[in-house]
Amino acid sequence: MTKLFSAFAVAVMAAGPAMAASGPFFSLTNTNFIVLLAFLLFVGILVYFGVPRVIGNLLDKRAEGIRADLDEARRLREEAQEIYASYERRQREVKVQADEIVANAKREAELQAEKAKQDLATSIDRRLKGAEEQIASAEADAVRAVRDRAVQAAVAAAGELLGQQVAAGSRSAGIDDAIADVARKLN
Repeated sequence: MTKLFSAFAVAVMAAGPAMAASGPFFSLTNTNFIVLLAFLLFVGILVYFGVPRVIGNLLDKRAEGIRADLDEARRLREEAQEIYASYERRQREVKVQADEIVANAKREAELQAEKAKQDLATSIDRRLKGAEEQIASAEADAVRAVRDRAVQAAVAAAGELLGQQVAAGSRSAGIDDAIADVARKLN
């Protein structure tokens, strides 16, 4: 009922300028009055058939739909923020892992370089020792060869000298003298 009264009050206020017309307002010859009656009848029919209620319900449904859409958008936004935060976390973790991998690779490279240096130094030392051993062996062979040649030359020279100095009979006396001389030197 209050809706009907408010609709009537709005209609009367809207008809205010029509009152300024000449002649009686409440007459069927006044077009403004006829328009007012038609408008009030139209509004009454709308109210009778519940059009404002239907429109209100439609607007309420529309408001609920908008509210649901806003809630869904808010939920999707929060979900997107969570996904974004997880991706940022993963990115930071991947960056930390990449830094660790680079650091490990540098350490491994340094260790491998140090090991290669040590292996090279060991190899050089082995080769130097081998070369020194070969030189020492060659020296020993040369000294032995020179001694052998010197001994051979000395034996040959001693044999010639003995052969020239000693006659056939005195050879055994020279051998006896040599044995005695060696015995003296040994004692």
